[in-house]
Amino acid sequence: MQDQHTYRLLADAVLLLHFAVVVFVVGGLVAVLVGNLLRWRWVNNLVFRVVHLAAIGVVVLQAWLGQLCPLTGLESWLRERAGEAAYSASFIEHWAQRILYYEAPFWVFTVSYTAFGLAVVAAWWYFPPKRNARHRPQSGA
Repeated sequence: MQDQHTYRLLADAVLLLHFAVVVFVVGGLVAVLVGNLLRWRWVNNLVFRVVHLAAIGVVVLQAWLGQLCPLTGLESWLRERAGEAAYSASFIEHWAQRILYYEAPFWVFTVSYTAFGLAVVAAWWYFPPKRNARHRPQSGA
């Protein structure tokens, strides 16, 4: 019984990590777009932009290869060990179905991930990252 509780806690931790990754990917693009309109320099920081591009790149690559996210697999495995039901689809698909009651074939999610990835690439091109995009106070007056 204690093992099931531990597996459930670990599965919940993976769920929170997965949610944080999704928020970073989606929120990162929103931050880049809105931040550039509001002239926030930090949104064009090269490290932030490279990590953001890599994150959506991994999602798109996995979708094109027909693979589920490793976090989805890990959480499902932990839930099974905890005696709970595992996901029958991808993380996003599972939660989109639960929240929006929307069901679609896997290819719809592949196209959606790809379109979002292209939006990130377009933002990269339209608002190019800068090597040192931290805020610096202006000197003199």
